[in-house]
Amino acid sequence: MIDENKQVNNTSQQLGEPIEVKQVMMSDSATQINSNESGSEVTEPVAAQNNVSGDTAFTPENVTVVTETTEQETVAIAELTQKIESLKAQLEERNTQYMRIAADFENYRKRNQKEKEDLEAQVKRNTITELLAVVDNFERARSHLKPQTDGEMTIHKSYQSVYKQLVDSLKRLGVSPMRPEGQEFDPNLHEAVMREPTDEHPEGTVLEELVRGYYLGERVLRHAMVKVAAPKEDTPAQDNQSPANS
Repeated sequence: MIDENKQVNNTSQQLGEPIEVKQVMMSDSATQINSNESGSEVTEPVAAQNNVSGDTAFTPENVTVVTETTEQETVAIAELTQKIESLKAQLEERNTQYMRIAADFENYRKRNQKEKEDLEAQVKRNTITELLAVVDNFERARSHLKPQTDGEMTIHKSYQSVYKQLVDSLKRLGVSPMRPEGQEFDPNLHEAVMREPTDEHPEGTVLEELVRGYYLGERVLRHAMVKVAAPKEDTPAQDNQSPANS
């Protein structure tokens, strides 16, 4: 401090301006003199001992404010947590509703598709059933007509080619004929219109197909009208003995 005053006085004398230098006195309460190992004096502000950063020390009022802020934050966090749980519940409910609607729509789509397929199959069955009568007439003509001349043979070959074309078209649609001769009568496939007593075949054997039956895929399109074997009745023995004369 003395050296600094001397420097100020020297500077003042060089400038030619009188300057009063007052010794700055610091109270004992403001500073403390400590001696270090080298004997130099070190001044430390008292405020530095009370607060390292030089700021105002914590007060009970400040502590109270911090506590109130913490409680408010806790309440806010609790409210946010409750809102999150509510939103999660709403999301789960919406997801459940969506899954239910999606399942209902899928069931509706499958049911609608099945109804559409059934309708198409029914229309197909009805159309083909109407064409079977034409096939029956071709088959009757082939079995009954016996061409004798070349002209008749030409006509016969002509309608037989039409018959073959019709049969091939039905095959492409999935129609196949039944072959019931020699099989056991099945009411799901056959319709018995005649019975013939015989010993050559077991009872219930299909002897002849009178009207051909057809399949459409794996389903019966038309039942076959057949003649079925029946047991042959034995002729009762006649008593040739004449009654005794009395």
